[in-house]
Amino acid sequence: MSRAGYLRETASSFVISPAERNAIVGIKPTVGLTSRAGVVPESIHQDTVGTFGRTVRDVAYALNAIYGVDPRDNYTLAQEGKTPVGGYVQFLTNRPALNGATFGIPWNSFWVYADSEQQNILLSLISLIEAAGATILNNTELPDYQTIGAPYWNWDYAYNYANDGTEGGNSWPLGIPAFYSGLDGFLASLELKGVMDEMYYQALSFCQRSTREDGIDAALANGGNPVDALLVPPDVAQTYQIAAQAGYPMITLPAGTHSSTGMPFGLALMGTAWSEAQLVKWASAIEDLQLTSMTEAKRKLPNWYEYLQRNVPVLNL
Repeated sequence: MSRAGYLRETASSFVISPAERNAIVGIKPTVGLTSRAGVVPESIHQDTVGTFGRTVRDVAYALNAIYGVDPRDNYTLAQEGKTPVGGYVQFLTNRPALNGATFGIPWNSFWVYADSEQQNILLSLISLIEAAGATILNNTELPDYQTIGAPYWNWDYAYNYANDGTEGGNSWPLGIPAFYSGLDGFLASLELKGVMDEMYYQALSFCQRSTREDGIDAALANGGNPVDALLVPPDVAQTYQIAAQAGYPMITLPAGTHSSTGMPFGLALMGTAWSEAQLVKWASAIEDLQLTSMTEAKRKLPNWYEYLQRNVPVLNL
């Protein structure tokens, strides 16, 4: 059995979400901390190779093995002078480290989109973190969250649920219905012909500024009352999308399972660029708190309860 794994992530798909759904730990590093040489690309500005494993210790050792400058990936040059000598394992700690820490809760930016069961379980864990000596500050919001975190995905979910009873759209053989807009978005993207022109860089600049300086960094600064990290629900699309667009790191810890589906979900820590050392520190302390707790915060194995299980039709041709 492997202790850790490596995958390329663009926006949650191959590190954060798989780790969360399997009740393990996953870390998505800052874009440029790990080389993408040899990786099938999707987005040059968001792709990053991350790690997952059973514990924060596992992922810290795995991260130690792959971070560093690689001349085959120019983005890795940006890490020079910004990474710790000796790597990330040295920052592993335990629950006493939480005493004196300060964490922010960007409630309106992310938490409002989590379902009530997730909110209740995650807030119980946060209460445990607070009881261990940490300060929890609510409403440490991203200033432009209403623009960069618009909940348009809610419409898709509501439509699919109303028409099929699941988030999977209409069942076979009807197929999945087309978007009302048709292929307009796809055709518009083809018109750009993959050219990185002035319009492209203007859009990129807006996206990165609104998620970095005017987004995650502003929430961490908290109007002059800074926090060590943001505690967020990684199950929410806005959470991992904004971290991905910023190219900033995030680490997810197993936190609970849904009572009806047995599906696991996590609690994530979000930080600024090159803050992996601090994320490892705080995540390992919270993990130790969980594992030594005699409360519901102690990890549970996933059950899944045959979640979304369905028979696959086979045609005898």
